[in-house]
Amino acid sequence: MRRNPSAKIASEGVTHTQQAIEDELGWLFRNQPTEDYGIDAQAEVVDGEAVRGRLLALQIKSGMSWFKEAGPGGWWFRPNKAHVQYWTNHSLPVVVVLYHPETKRCHWQLVNRETLVKTSTGGWKLMVPKAQVLDASAREPLRKAAEGDPYDLRLRELRLAQPWMELLASGTRLVVDFEEWINKTSGRGTVSIGVDNEDGNEPEALVTWHFLPGPADYASAVPKLFAWADAHVHEATYDEAEYDQYEAECSLWDEGDQFFTESFEEWRRSLVARGIRPYRNGAGEVDFYRLELTLNELGKAFLVVDRFAMEGGRLLTG
Repeated sequence: MRRNPSAKIASEGVTHTQQAIEDELGWLFRNQPTEDYGIDAQAEVVDGEAVRGRLLALQIKSGMSWFKEAGPGGWWFRPNKAHVQYWTNHSLPVVVVLYHPETKRCHWQLVNRETLVKTSTGGWKLMVPKAQVLDASAREPLRKAAEGDPYDLRLRELRLAQPWMELLASGTRLVVDFEEWINKTSGRGTVSIGVDNEDGNEPEALVTWHFLPGPADYASAVPKLFAWADAHVHEATYDEAEYDQYEAECSLWDEGDQFFTESFEEWRRSLVARGIRPYRNGAGEVDFYRLELTLNELGKAFLVVDRFAMEGGRLLTG
């Protein structure tokens, strides 16, 4: 078996884009490798240590073939009609990134009514300027593009979360795993959403991203990422982990018989009162959490409104 060279270049392009987003801009990068609908990743703006929900959708194209058609100060990129329609109706601002494998540079352009050019054949083209390199110089224009009205931003977040809402509404159990490095001042950690198949195995991961909660602790910051769901500790995980801890602390052995100094319920009462808490700590460095999501009233209402908007019904206009 031999690896397709185009696959190698594509992977290289995603890697260089991620490095530019994280190292040059200091932002968060979320890869979306599951399906190719014209969006490969998301970038989230970070101000200092504050993550404020400003997002960009990225379409990443890698290879010399994208640089063959020179234009005034850059290169013409010709997307198909389906992608243009998808991008212009997307809930996030969309950025096309072209990776040049020889220079190792990523060049970018926003997709909007001002940058899209209609061709004589009815298609579309987009000028990607050579000067627009994905480095520190891109921080302010891309930050400005990611800004939006708070009302629109909240709706964007709900639209982005719709696949997870639909899974919950269908009866799928979703869990959120996150790790907090408790001795690092950066506060940086990872958050992932997965499917709990209730088979005793680890959840099936769906998406993972880096998270910077700023001055807030993870236990309070992570549930706020999911305005459309209620988050509570995953009972099976915590029952098992905390019982092991209880047994280690409260059990005594006498001639082969095991005795406990207090009941599990009594021992656990103070932990339960804390609500969201780590179920395990690794080497005194990392706290591990696992929460289960349940669709709340906001999530249910959004799905009803979305279904109305998609399937029609009477429009309340004059």
